[in-house]
Amino acid sequence: MSDSDLPLAAEDMGVKREIPQGGIILEEKPFVYILCSKFRTERCDFCFKKDQLSKCSVCRNTYYCGRACQREGWSVHKLECQYIKEIAPRVLPDAARMLARLIKIIEKGGDSTKGYYTDTKYRMFKDLMSHYPNLKNDQIRMEHFSSLYGVLYEFFRGECMPNSAELMGMYGRMCVNSFSICNQELQSLGTGMYLGASIVDHSCKPTAVVTFEGTTLVMRALETFSNLDWSKIFISYIDVMATKRERQAELEQTYYFQCRCPKCIVPELIIEMTGAACPNSDCDNCIDSISMQPGDKCSKCDSLITEEFIKTFKEVLDMTCMHLDSMKDTTYLDVCEVCLKKQKNVFYKYNVKHIKTMDLAFDSSIEFGKFDDATEYGLHLIKSFYEYYGKIHPMTGLLHLKLAKLFLYQNRSREALHNLQKAKEILKITHGLTSSLFKEHIIPLYQDVMLENDM
Repeated sequence: MSDSDLPLAAEDMGVKREIPQGGIILEEKPFVYILCSKFRTERCDFCFKKDQLSKCSVCRNTYYCGRACQREGWSVHKLECQYIKEIAPRVLPDAARMLARLIKIIEKGGDSTKGYYTDTKYRMFKDLMSHYPNLKNDQIRMEHFSSLYGVLYEFFRGECMPNSAELMGMYGRMCVNSFSICNQELQSLGTGMYLGASIVDHSCKPTAVVTFEGTTLVMRALETFSNLDWSKIFISYIDVMATKRERQAELEQTYYFQCRCPKCIVPELIIEMTGAACPNSDCDNCIDSISMQPGDKCSKCDSLITEEFIKTFKEVLDMTCMHLDSMKDTTYLDVCEVCLKKQKNVFYKYNVKHIKTMDLAFDSSIEFGKFDDATEYGLHLIKSFYEYYGKIHPMTGLLHLKLAKLFLYQNRSREALHNLQKAKEILKITHGLTSSLFKEHIIPLYQDVMLENDM
């Protein structure tokens, strides 16, 4: 294991240690976590791996990949097992199961658990902000909390339930401090709370990135640090491919703060992010969709902006936003294709709604085996990803990796090699050379590509 793949200690003893780009800042097991219920019969409840699974013999509801994981997971599962059995065949909603586990873990002394973020510094559950006043003023979350309270009261049969104020404190800490546990390809598999990692603040221009090996959180540096200074370590809590207004709204709604990161305190040029295409299909200019008025002209080709064009843009935008919102959990390729057809010659090529639609169409095309379409979408996406995510980002690296696989399948080995090299340059920083992504995807793909190229 190289130095860049070793967890790095803090300056607790006054010793400075450089953190190289791609070096591990923090590695941590979850304080509490759950597997998404939709993967309940597909993945191990403890390690999240896909394997041949066996049911828990008591509740017949929870699955494990082997006896080792079942033994490891029993310390937590035993706190819920009988309750799960008694509500079968119903399945506890994800948020309710997470909160139920949290209740039981705290009841068994979990509030004294320490999540270390340096050799000597740590956070405990009680150190996390409950956001109680924010929750009281948040109608959506208060309705969710009331629903969860009813579900959990029935689940626990009225036993061992904290009082309403205590439970709301747990709920608030859970909402604001949970991480989406993703596989190496950034597919969300579950939710977890990591006490040490909760020390890290948000920035729309992050200096660190979080990935997961199973349920273990791994935080890596996106730039070189002369020493571990937590005031300079930031991750992004949200998808940064959005306008400042959209980012601020999401952060306020979900985390109850206004972002003051370097990307948010400067005026933002959002013309391209929200732009319309020039009505002249032969012109590649971007039209400011926010300020455009009938009678305006394209600054590049003098094409007229008509009232009909503005009406069409707004209709396509409304339709796109509606469908993007409806496809947060399930993507429909035919819907994406309809949206993209409507967006043609209406949305600017770097309009973020257009890019998000194309991204969904890209992954869905791969899923349905429409590899030629997927390749075309991917090639359009790559420039936009560099524009909005920057040179070093997991999304950009994974897009290159997917393109490499597509090109290899199409016997375009030179293009496959080019994209694979790009993927390696990025993913060795965001995921690490010892990650399962490298072992299971990049190294085998390199061998296949080299054989194709006779290298």
